[in-house]
Amino acid sequence: MSPDLDVAVVGAGIAGLAAAYRLRAQGRSVHVFESGEHIGGRMRTERRDGYLADTGAEMIGSTGYPATWRLIEDLRLTDAEVPLIGADLAVWRDGKARGHVGDPIGLLTGAGLGVPARLTLLGLLGGAAARRRAYDVDTPEATPLGDRTIAEISRGDLHDYLFQPLAGGYFGWDTTQACAGPFLSHTLAVGATKTFRTFRDGMDTLALRLADQVEVSTGVPVREVVTTDTGARLVADRTPLTARTIVMAVPAPLAVTLHGGAPEYVRRCEYRPMVKVVCLLSRPLDGLGRSFALAVPEVENQVLAGLVVDDRKHLGRVPVDRGMVSLVATPAAVPALLEQTDDEISRTLIAHAEKYLPGIAHALRGTIVTRFEHGLPMPTPAALNARAGFAGRPPAAVEYVGDWYAMRPSSEAAVRSAELVAERLSVVDSPAVARG
Repeated sequence: MSPDLDVAVVGAGIAGLAAAYRLRAQGRSVHVFESGEHIGGRMRTERRDGYLADTGAEMIGSTGYPATWRLIEDLRLTDAEVPLIGADLAVWRDGKARGHVGDPIGLLTGAGLGVPARLTLLGLLGGAAARRRAYDVDTPEATPLGDRTIAEISRGDLHDYLFQPLAGGYFGWDTTQACAGPFLSHTLAVGATKTFRTFRDGMDTLALRLADQVEVSTGVPVREVVTTDTGARLVADRTPLTARTIVMAVPAPLAVTLHGGAPEYVRRCEYRPMVKVVCLLSRPLDGLGRSFALAVPEVENQVLAGLVVDDRKHLGRVPVDRGMVSLVATPAAVPALLEQTDDEISRTLIAHAEKYLPGIAHALRGTIVTRFEHGLPMPTPAALNARAGFAGRPPAAVEYVGDWYAMRPSSEAAVRSAELVAERLSVVDSPAVARG
C-alpha cells in the first residue's frame, strides 16, 4: 500500500523549509507541517507600524555561511537585499563602549582587552588558523580541543571581556559547560564582525521565499512520529499519515518528545532559553559611537547581555526618523524573566539598557517581547562525544535537520544541515507518490 506522503517535514523554520526546497529539487514530493501560525521559526520578522523587528536571528556572515549564500543565489536575491551592516561591534568596559570587537583593528585598539589578553588571543587564534582543517564546522566533534569548555581554555580578561560576552550574550551559553571547539570553529569561519550582513526586508526573507516554492500547512501541530516497516508515520493534529521519509526540523529536545526512537546524539543535545525585547522608538538614539551592537560582559551586568541598534543595521528597518533597539537578557537572568509578564520583562531590560543608551525609556513607543524555550543549541561534552555515531549512521526513515545538527549557533548551521540531509537521502530510492 502506498504511503500518504513521500516526504513530510515537521517544522517550517529555515531548516525545514530549506530541506523541503532541496528535496523537492531532487524530485521528491514534500509537505511541510508547522504547528504555529507563522513560518520562519527563530528567523521570524514581525512587521508593526512600519518597523521590521527581527524576533530572533539578527545577521549573517559574508564568509562562513556558504550554504546560506548558495540558497541566496538559487533564490536570486540581489546584493542590495543582503547589504553589509557597515558598522562594528562593541563591548562595555570601565564605563565605556569599546569598539571593533572581533575585527583585526581591535587587536591594536584593544577592543576591551589588555595587552596580555590580546597576545593570548593571537596565540589561540593563530594556532587554530594554522590547523584550519581541524576546525571544520561540519565536524565539531573532531577539533583538537576535544570536549574542553570555553572557560577551560580562557581566563581573566580574555574570558570575561570577549569569550563570555560573545558566547553568553549572543548564544546564551554557559561557558563552563559549552565546548570551545565548536565556538572557535564558528569564529574562524565567520571572520571579522565588520563583514556581517543582514536581510534588508527582514531576517525571514529566505523563509518567505522558500515557502512560496514548497507546500506548507501552518497551524497543524505534529503530535507523534514513529517508524514503521515501510517508512514512518506521523499524527498531524489528529490525523495519522504515513510517509516514506519524515524530516524532523525542530529543536532536538522537541524532536525527542515527538519521536521516541531518536538517536542518542539527539537526546544529548541541549538548548538554552533566551529572552529578547525589541524596543520601538520615537527617534534614533545616540551613544555607542558608530557601533551597531554592544556586548555587555556578565561581570559588568548580570541581567542585560547585550543590545543591537536595529536602525544602524539598516535604515529601512524603521520609519523615517524613528529608532529601534533589541535587548537580550543574560543566561543567568532568563529563568526568572520567563516567569514574568511581557511588561515586566520590558521594564527590567529597559531599565538596565538606560546605562548604555541613555534616553531609551523616554523614546519608547512600544515593545515586542519574544521568549524562546529553545533559543540556541549549546555544545556540551555529552553531545559532542555522541555526534560521530549520529553523523555516521545510514540514511533512515526519520531524519533530522536544524542548527543543532552540527552544534553551531547560527542560521547557517540550519541551512547546511538541510543540504547534508538532502545528500543523505539522495541515495535512497524513494519515488514521489500521488498523494501528498
